[in-house]
Amino acid sequence: MSTLSLLEPRRCILQNLGIIPYEVAWERQRSLVNQRLQDPSLDDTLLLLEHPPVYTLGTGANTKFIKFDPQQSPILVHRVERGGEVTYHCPGQLVGYPILNLRYYQQDLHWYLRQLEEVIIQILNDYHLPGKRIPGLTGVWVNNYKVAAIGIKVKRWMTMHGFSINVCPDLEGFKQIIPCGIDTKPVGSLQQFLPEITVEEIQQKVAQKFSQVFQVQYISMID
Repeated sequence: MSTLSLLEPRRCILQNLGIIPYEVAWERQRSLVNQRLQDPSLDDTLLLLEHPPVYTLGTGANTKFIKFDPQQSPILVHRVERGGEVTYHCPGQLVGYPILNLRYYQQDLHWYLRQLEEVIIQILNDYHLPGKRIPGLTGVWVNNYKVAAIGIKVKRWMTMHGFSINVCPDLEGFKQIIPCGIDTKPVGSLQQFLPEITVEEIQQKVAQKFSQVFQVQYISMID
């Protein structure tokens, strides 16, 4: 059962972290989750950031979707505890890691995934871009280009990992993989449709739409 309409907005700490190594953000997420598993009364957190080039694979991801030898790669490759296949992160791509206690929202992973997609779709609507879901898949597409990917981990209804939006990245790194195991739909970026778009602008939009969709109130914004 959802408590969104029954309680005051959940408090959420918003942290804009800039460009930080994947391992640093990964450890920060695990620390925040562990703190909240020990004390569920702690406020939710939304981390917004970019990563230096890195490939990540979900827990059950198949290495057949990687076109290079991970042992010989100049770019770091991490297998992490999220769901989903291989993806690529790099500057120009905005990453969001919500640390939410779904017991205060809905204890339903499909609901949570659709809400994350809704945040992105509402952002695209502001730019008159037709953000679409594809039945059976997770993420958001514009004109058949995948512009946003989602991969999550939930432990005792506490979330980590999250979403990435290709704002203005160098897409070359995606050519070395079959992103999310989907070879029939290309990866794209918002820059293809909005040449002047910036990560900073989308970061502000994400904070705004995330607050509206999840009905959270930011109690502090840490840059």
